[in-house]
Amino acid sequence: MYLALFIFFAVLCVAGALNLLLQRHPINSALSLIVVMTSLAVLYLLLGAQFLAAVQVIVYSGAIMVLFTFVIMLLNAGREEHTRGSRAAFLVGFPGAAVLLALLVQIFLSARGHLAQARLGEYVTATHTLSSVLFRDLLLPFEVTSVLILIAILGAVALARKEP
Repeated sequence: MYLALFIFFAVLCVAGALNLLLQRHPINSALSLIVVMTSLAVLYLLLGAQFLAAVQVIVYSGAIMVLFTFVIMLLNAGREEHTRGSRAAFLVGFPGAAVLLALLVQIFLSARGHLAQARLGEYVTATHTLSSVLFRDLLLPFEVTSVLILIAILGAVALARKEP
């Protein structure tokens, strides 16, 4: 069952990345990037890295993508035409969502008796150990990334500023 979920979300991740490259409007590209980041979070979850999956959703799918969306809107990259939706998304999206829902229901129903027996393995790292590595040993790269994101925002604001 894990293999089926892995294949589904890996294909979804690759399809989202291809859609990101093929979109003509930046907002649609940002939404495709959210699909990629969320699919990666599910892949982390399947690998047993719950903390990384949560960080992927909270930091990347949440904060960073909201930041990207605000920058795109601030730059006013062009008018978007209003459509009634993509026909391909309608034809693939609803059956894909139904298959995913059926797959998740089947997994939860088959794992109902095994949930009480679940235990952490010896290879699992505690969250406080991981956080001490992130904020002690990797503090400089973490802060450099924060400064680079701040510089990118300031550059976008400077580019979007209208000269009188």
